[in-house]
Amino acid sequence: MFVDKVEISIKAGNGGNGAVSFHREKYVNAGGPDGGDGGKGSDIVFVADDNLSTLIDFRYKKKYVAPDGEPGGAKRCSGKSMEPTVIRVPRGTVIRDAHTGRIMADISDNEPVVVAKGGKGGKGNVHFATPTRQIPRFAKPGFPGEKFDVVLELKLLADVGLVGFPNVGKSTLISVVSAAKPKIANYHFTTITPVLGVVKRGEKSFVMADIPGLIEGASEGVGLGHSFLRHVERCRLIVHVVDVSGIEGRDPREDFEKINLELANFSEELAVRPQIVAANKSDMATEEQIAEFRSFIEEKGLPFYEISAATTAGTEPLMDCVTEQLEKLPPAKRFEVQPLTLKELNEIEENRHKFNIEVIDGVYVVEAEFLAPILNTVNMEDYESLQYFQRVLRSSGIIDELERMGIHEDDVVSIYDFEFNYVR
Repeated sequence: MFVDKVEISIKAGNGGNGAVSFHREKYVNAGGPDGGDGGKGSDIVFVADDNLSTLIDFRYKKKYVAPDGEPGGAKRCSGKSMEPTVIRVPRGTVIRDAHTGRIMADISDNEPVVVAKGGKGGKGNVHFATPTRQIPRFAKPGFPGEKFDVVLELKLLADVGLVGFPNVGKSTLISVVSAAKPKIANYHFTTITPVLGVVKRGEKSFVMADIPGLIEGASEGVGLGHSFLRHVERCRLIVHVVDVSGIEGRDPREDFEKINLELANFSEELAVRPQIVAANKSDMATEEQIAEFRSFIEEKGLPFYEISAATTAGTEPLMDCVTEQLEKLPPAKRFEVQPLTLKELNEIEENRHKFNIEVIDGVYVVEAEFLAPILNTVNMEDYESLQYFQRVLRSSGIIDELERMGIHEDDVVSIYDFEFNYVR
């Protein structure tokens, strides 16, 4: 099965919590705090793998969670930072944010790309000792790792794309000029997945892709074309294969115009992509048919080649022209990573300190994800530690919201498993 578009969830590792610890050693009085820092959470990294040709593996595993960094220890020992979690994808995979469509990465070369960063480790209590606070009984929690819902979209890395109506001979052409062995039959949509073939011309070579047959309306989702138009996007050169014989009752000129219209509707860049026209099945066409179509194409200023893929007639000059054209063209298209907009950055900042307060049976219940790791590192029986927690509640806006909701002295506030009476 050829799968070229999937949606998955990725979650980088959280940073490890800082440690609350005090130096204990014989003959050493008041050794002081020595809690170490937490380790960094694992990044999620995407890497191109040429042994993969589809995204089918992601149909069965859709959630990837990287390990968290280890917590800090005593004697100022830092927790272990986690190695990156590597996800292997076919070369040419574009990664987008599933909610905004923003391009996050283009996995087209050998460089690994970090898509979700692991959280930094929290500071141990050794960092919070001061002349006036000599025994801090609290530490900082680790920062959460980034998490995203992403769409993986495979856009084939091919130098040349063969396009045209179904059954015009694209599969036959790629089979005779390369070692590719596509399924060939005399019916429409024999090819239902893109086929790649390497064409060798002396010491030079290039990759050619047989794109499944396009039909009118393909750019709007009709037929198979809508699923595979994306694979033409990276092609540096288009070879437009047309059945010049009209054996199926179609006009080759109309076919040519319709396919180009679908390419233009899908992408404005494809409308101006260099193109060579291959008039196939010329062995079954009359000289008049070939002459009329040649005149039509040459008026548009496009190279025209009369071929018969079935007999290989004319395929050598066509491939020579393709090789010559590719030498003049820039490298395959790369999709630039799109930075976060100011609005998206503001939303991330808001979500980082997002909370919700409900009054249930007279109790003010606070839900805030960012408070959970803080509660794990705070000693509520220690005055200085409690003061730190109160500062967090004030700086995050939770106290202000409780007061806006009309909380009174001694009303109960519940934050996960911790309850306390409100005091002004």
